[in-house]
Amino acid sequence: MRAAKVRDAAYRMRHHVLNMGEAQGQGYVGQALGAADMLAVVYADQLRYRADDPHWDGRDRFLLSTGHYAIGLYAALAEAGIIDIAELGTYGSDESRLPMSGMASYTPGMEISGGSLGHGLTVAVGMALGLRHQGNQARVINFLSDGELDEGSTWEAAMGASHHGLGNLIAMVDINALQADGPTAGVLRTEPVADKWAACGWHVQRVDGNDVDALLRAFDSVAPDRPSVILCDTKVGRGVPLLETREKAHFMRIDADEWQLCRDQLTEGASA
Repeated sequence: MRAAKVRDAAYRMRHHVLNMGEAQGQGYVGQALGAADMLAVVYADQLRYRADDPHWDGRDRFLLSTGHYAIGLYAALAEAGIIDIAELGTYGSDESRLPMSGMASYTPGMEISGGSLGHGLTVAVGMALGLRHQGNQARVINFLSDGELDEGSTWEAAMGASHHGLGNLIAMVDINALQADGPTAGVLRTEPVADKWAACGWHVQRVDGNDVDALLRAFDSVAPDRPSVILCDTKVGRGVPLLETREKAHFMRIDADEWQLCRDQLTEGASA
């Protein structure tokens, strides 16, 4: 039942992403499609929140470090009832609460303004430490990317989290092997990435980030006494073959006549 609920949410979220992307004709659609299963597990199964009170003190904090993935998070927030699905139609427009890069000052449920990569985990460590000092049992879940592992501040934060034994901190790394300057392995090789997190003292799991069952098992197996990282191998454009095979996939320009084809492929894949 858990897995079915998450899969249904991820499917709807992918449709939301395509609808938002069509409003602009371009964007970080591929990343959002690839990460939909990760975000659906968080919002449909893991996160404690109150849709009508995004600032509830007892909520778990979800920090989107990769601000350009905001299109994916907006889809998750809509499915969670934190923002209205109809508002997704304003994505990226003037005066919208849903800018193309995530801004905490604009969007309900957006905990931090991401985008300058390498900041998310540092904020998450401070937030998790502060919650522990307050006696607050809330967890902090930080979403970051494999390209973000190029940033030294990420590893400084990783060491700090382990030093303080932050069992209330979970990092999710989207390993889609792509960043703005090209394939991640060609820009700055980060493998063996699991060994590096383990050397920093984290509980490490690596899973198929598009496998809902594997993601659920990983969350069920996080460590209670130290920070946990779930390394998620994903496919850019997941669920839409046209976009999965597109060569330039970081910031996609999709022609006007292709959007409905994308939706049709997503629907066909779900029913296959």
